[in-house]
Amino acid sequence: MATQTGQAPDRVLVTGGSGFIGRAVVGAFRRRGMPVTVVDREPPVDEIDGVVYVKGDLNDAGVREAVVVPGTAGIVHLAARTSVLQSVEHPAETYADNVAVTQELLELARARGVSRFLLASTNAVVGDVGAATITEDLPPRPLTPYGATKAACEMLLSGYAGAYGMTTCALRFSNVYGPGMAHKDSFVARMMRAALSGYTVRVYGDGKQRRDLVHVDDVVAGMLSAWDSGYTGRAIIGSGISVSVLEMIEAVRRVTGRPLPAEHVPAPGGEMPAVVVDLSRSAETIGHRPSISLDEGLATTWRYFLDLENTR
Repeated sequence: MATQTGQAPDRVLVTGGSGFIGRAVVGAFRRRGMPVTVVDREPPVDEIDGVVYVKGDLNDAGVREAVVVPGTAGIVHLAARTSVLQSVEHPAETYADNVAVTQELLELARARGVSRFLLASTNAVVGDVGAATITEDLPPRPLTPYGATKAACEMLLSGYAGAYGMTTCALRFSNVYGPGMAHKDSFVARMMRAALSGYTVRVYGDGKQRRDLVHVDDVVAGMLSAWDSGYTGRAIIGSGISVSVLEMIEAVRRVTGRPLPAEHVPAPGGEMPAVVVDLSRSAETIGHRPSISLDEGLATTWRYFLDLENTR
């Protein structure tokens, strides 16, 4: 485990910084000239100048002590157990990784004068609202241990903001896609791999279920806006445009020029009919205004997958 000395006062700690979103966030802070510390269970894909990498598990008190140091400007907390299926199979481990770790990080931040804390949350905290529009004001009704742990984390942030004056913001991401997602098992990644290989992509049910797809660059821009705003509360990070699975497939066909055959299979239980988010509040509170269209975003993702294929 690495240790750190002489931290600059504007250093940002990014937990889970070796992951898909984390790498993009780290790059954005470095382009601002801010030094960054990354803590992750996984080693970095590519090391970046000005970034201190700590490989370790945040359940380990020694790892937390090493990375949450006095003089840190703030924490961007992306590390979590994010698999809904795994949360159902392993609820205790999901609680430990998500809720207990967040509590320990908040407490260290309070004790060491780190006043800013951004959390990667999810719209899953509100549960299944059918085709209704999701806003920040909907009451939390999570349907899985994963959603429940993120709701609990949001309450912890609220409590630390109220009791100690910390700036805490829970950012509820919709479906994030873009360059860097090769290892992901999301539908966009599966479509890209199918387009490369000529395989068939599997579609649950009739494919008319709708999702909000937001490009990783818009996510990072929204996180930086939240960081700059000093806003405490909840904010939705999405595209604000919901598209059906069938529309996603057509968009990938346009962008890739590949046939991308689809096979309809029975939908699993609990498949949500729609994810429709309202971004008007987050535009006001944190200045989140996504700008990347679906075709434009899928084109950048396709180029990324092609580049990976060509380097093998």
